[in-house]
Amino acid sequence: MRFSLIICTFQRPKALVKLLDSVSEQTEYPDEILIIDGSDDNQTKDILVEKKFRNTRYFKVLEGQRGLTRQRNFGIQEVSEETEIICFLDDDVVLKMDYFENLFKTYIKYPEAIGVGGYIIDDIKWEENGEAEFGDFVYDGFKRKLGSRNVLRKKFGLLSETPPGVMPKASNGFSTGFLPPSGKVYPVEYFMGGVASYRKELFQKIRFSHYFEGYGLYEDMDFCLRASKLGQLYVNTTAQLFHYHEEAGRPNRYEYGKMVIRNGWYVWRVKNPSPDLEAKLKWHATVFLLTFVRMGNIFTTSKRKEALTESLGRVVGWWSLIFKKPL
Repeated sequence: MRFSLIICTFQRPKALVKLLDSVSEQTEYPDEILIIDGSDDNQTKDILVEKKFRNTRYFKVLEGQRGLTRQRNFGIQEVSEETEIICFLDDDVVLKMDYFENLFKTYIKYPEAIGVGGYIIDDIKWEENGEAEFGDFVYDGFKRKLGSRNVLRKKFGLLSETPPGVMPKASNGFSTGFLPPSGKVYPVEYFMGGVASYRKELFQKIRFSHYFEGYGLYEDMDFCLRASKLGQLYVNTTAQLFHYHEEAGRPNRYEYGKMVIRNGWYVWRVKNPSPDLEAKLKWHATVFLLTFVRMGNIFTTSKRKEALTESLGRVVGWWSLIFKKPL
């Protein structure tokens, strides 16, 4: 399969080089790599001149074209006509050597697939089989600890009833990070946009939404939920990579807190535009509970300022829904 890799970047030249070094070691190498740079300076451009990577094309976008969704749409317009699959990677990930090879095996095994996501390796400890306790999450013969927030949601009956990567009626479902490292391929409704791939023809029908400005929290979920109405998405747990969560280029915690609520409301209504009363009550109850927990972090963590500002952002974002909803 001929494939293009689009990497949208902002103020992260060193992280970008680490990613491109891992791409260079792939068993399947991209036919073209498009670097879409929204940085305020030329450090990314300069480092790519110094360290040359095969099949790379660099684009420096103007101010009106900056932001993750705009940069992705810009890149889509520039891919080769021969491209069959368009891959997207965040600029702060590092791939295992067979990432692309395993990703494309999914398209061969499931020819109806319109998109396939990769699998992020993290520090979560999974166990096969074994007796489950109240604080465990169990799926497909594996179990892991839920984490304090989800244990609290479970106690109040607010935990998702759907599999990972499938949004429940009241939103706030399990991310694909809750899929076990089983080596299997799972059908999903959404996956992380920074480890994504799609058939090129999908972009003849939909594009990334301009509603999500700048950092664009949940823009990937919005796109996937709309794509899921057109065909099937999958996650391949053998297409593995590491995500290092670079702090550079991220919004302040107050703005992040607002996005958690307002963008969360937006993607919920993309999937469920007319929720019933029970779904509405559960959504708001979850917002209240998680905001309360985040406020508690002011007293229980060393990053008190971050916890305070994010909590304030969540509260402001929640109340803003009364006066101006995102849709």
